[in-house]
Amino acid sequence: MQATGAAFINLATYPINQRGPERDAVLARVRADLEAHGCAVLKGFLTPEGIDALAAEADSVSDKGHKTFNKTNVYFTQDDPNLPADDPRRRFYERSNAFIPADNFAASGALRSVHDFEGFDQFIQDCLQEEKFYRYADPLADVIVNMAGEGNGFPWHFDTNNFTVTLAIQNAEEGGAFEYAPRIREQDENFGEVTRVLDGTSEKVRVLNLEPGDLQLFCGRYSLHRVAPLKGARPRYVAIFSYVEEPGMVGSVERTMQLYGRVLPIHKERAGQRADSFLD
Repeated sequence: MQATGAAFINLATYPINQRGPERDAVLARVRADLEAHGCAVLKGFLTPEGIDALAAEADSVSDKGHKTFNKTNVYFTQDDPNLPADDPRRRFYERSNAFIPADNFAASGALRSVHDFEGFDQFIQDCLQEEKFYRYADPLADVIVNMAGEGNGFPWHFDTNNFTVTLAIQNAEEGGAFEYAPRIREQDENFGEVTRVLDGTSEKVRVLNLEPGDLQLFCGRYSLHRVAPLKGARPRYVAIFSYVEEPGMVGSVERTMQLYGRVLPIHKERAGQRADSFLD
């Protein structure tokens, strides 16, 4: 049977494709959370059938995940010995993670049936209230699954994309909390606050424990964030839908190679095409 987004999305609670007072009420709550914290969570966005279908699909392509074990800083850049030793650009942390690239998810599969459901993109755009709003054009990264197991996590970092939409599919047995410092570099790099987050002295850090089926909207380009280490045999799966402010944008060659272990001709053709001048 062909997958169907209507069966996978909890439309009774989140009527994303039906304009009216119920949809407006959801938008109002999401917008308020985004304004206050740069993050909003729609609990139980998926139906139980949707959770099961997306988890099964992730399991079926889990062997396609690109696993990396290395050290990285907040910006995914190389060390610069000309900077002071305590500069956040010179502070590197162990990163162990895996991403299943977008080209492993079929158009008829569960994940893309949610992403391509009529009204999904428009609902996300209405939540974010962005006039300039486009799907990430990267064929390896428009919709992916982050896969992590025992001992894995993702250290503090900023996202390449202005807005990230994530869907919790399956949790590990323990760990995996999402921690973030909202909007600390909207105006500039704000190295002082970044340093306080890394030192564990910032008062801006918030903690979220997401459950399977939860949809999260997050302004990760400006908010430093991480995923705490995991425990147990069960892998953690989180789908990531990416949107940007300019059409045709793809990841940089360096970052794409780091995350997916390969690049395509389009990454080399569009190298340097960014909407801002931040470090990553």
